[in-house]
Amino acid sequence: MQLKPVNQEVFPIAQYIPFTEEQKLRAGAVDLEEFLRLRGETLIRSGRDKRLASDHSVTIRGSEWYDHAAQRGGGPIAFVQRFYNKSYPEAVTLLLGGAHGMAYPAAREKPEAPRKPFELPAANLNMRRVFAYLMKQRHIDKDVISHFAREELLYEDAEHHNCVFVGTDEQGVPRHAHLRSTVSFGKAFRINVEGSDPSYSFHHIGRTGCLLAFEAPIDMMSYITMHPHLWKEHSYVACCGTSLLPVQKMLERMPRVDTVFLCLDNDSAGHAASERFAAELAVQGVETERLVSERKDWNEDLVEQSQTQEVRQVCQAMCGP
Repeated sequence: MQLKPVNQEVFPIAQYIPFTEEQKLRAGAVDLEEFLRLRGETLIRSGRDKRLASDHSVTIRGSEWYDHAAQRGGGPIAFVQRFYNKSYPEAVTLLLGGAHGMAYPAAREKPEAPRKPFELPAANLNMRRVFAYLMKQRHIDKDVISHFAREELLYEDAEHHNCVFVGTDEQGVPRHAHLRSTVSFGKAFRINVEGSDPSYSFHHIGRTGCLLAFEAPIDMMSYITMHPHLWKEHSYVACCGTSLLPVQKMLERMPRVDTVFLCLDNDSAGHAASERFAAELAVQGVETERLVSERKDWNEDLVEQSQTQEVRQVCQAMCGP
């Protein structure tokens, strides 16, 4: 994400500045919406939140922000550190007014708005872009995509042509939707539809006592593509993040689960979440095993595998077996 650079302030900052507790609290309470507006950033209304025009994955509400693509958030100090590439002292100094003494207002207590009813985005007349994106860029098997499309758990939205991954409740009623952009350039857009119930995310329920848990729907479908043998017999859930709620809901719906296989990303966040999942599930008497992709996630493994096979096939066609 490219925010307008901070080039007018020059901070005479040493390695350590003894900020008072009052200064730290004041910097941490700055209204991020007003801070960004005063710095010339454009914000777009998105339900109860505001969304950065320069990066639709980042939402702002009062003094809090959340990056839905990176699945992390925080307050004003962390925001300035992350998106303006500032050190902690520089971030606090900037939020306190910088070299020019500009006072940024504190976020006001806002009454909690009524929860917006969950509503699926309008569906496009076809799924051409979603099929092309998932097959050509993500290398997911056509039959796997078709299965979830037939079950009305995957479709293309009419307005932006995003992938829409749907989660349903025990009666098959949609209760959750996760949007994923089909563009291949820039920062990917990923967000849960407002009003979604986090317990009911994208999933498949089989007959065996095996439940595999993933961070993202695309990783779940990638794993199925790489392990297609009798895949429908097993159960899968995409947490659409690193919340344990979808796994716990699946366990309620599947009382005979023997083992939960934790297939979260092969990075620091995925490892930390897996340890947390395992600890919390152990308290409930649920056994877990960790399955780790060779690369960051299962889709990266699938893409690499597919590209290697394509190169091998070209070589065989040109040179013979």
